[in-house]
This record gives sequence, C-alpha cells and structure tokens, in this order.
Amino acid sequence: MNYLFLAIAIVSEVIATSSLKASEGFTRPLPSLVTAVGYGIAFYCLSLTLRTIPVGIAYAIWSGVGIVLIALVGYLCFRQTLDAAAWLGLGLIIAGVVIVNVFSRSVAH
Repeated sequence: MNYLFLAIAIVSEVIATSSLKASEGFTRPLPSLVTAVGYGIAFYCLSLTLRTIPVGIAYAIWSGVGIVLIALVGYLCFRQTLDAAAWLGLGLIIAGVVIVNVFSRSVAH
C-alpha cells in the first residue's frame, strides 16, 4: 500500500505542477483549483507513505520520478524542447531512483 500512496502522490504532484503552468500565475480559476487540490492530495499521500518508508528514500523517489514526468509533460504538452544534456540528466535521475530501490537496504522490499 505504501508504494501505491507514493505513486498517487507522484501523479498528483505532476498534475498539480502541470496545472500550475496552465494557471498562468493563478489568473485562470480551473487550473488554479486543480493545482491546489493536486498538491493537497500529493502531500497527504506522501505523508501516508512516510509512516513506513524513510523520508529520504520516499522523497528521493517522489522528486526523481516527478522531475522526469514533469519534463515529459513539458515536452509533450507544452512543446518545451530538451537537449541531449537534459535527456542525459533525466536518464541519470532514473538510474538513481532504480539504484535506490533495487540496491538500498533502507527500502522495504
């Protein structure tokens, strides 16, 4: 269940951040509402995750996966281009999340 809550937190944060871009500085009501609700869900689910997963590990996964997903949303939805260095950096973030999850003794398997 903890990883389900973490996944919900990540997806909610990605939706909220994407809506933050669409809110145009909180001048558009619907994207602004989605931003606020999305971040609320994200933080609540992250707090549930922290009951059993160490905060550093949970936050590393949450932020790492969130960064990659937001970069993909920016690329696909907002037509924001990424250069080779950005793709390499995103690949390294993914590698770091995988290493933490597969090899760390701090993560409950």
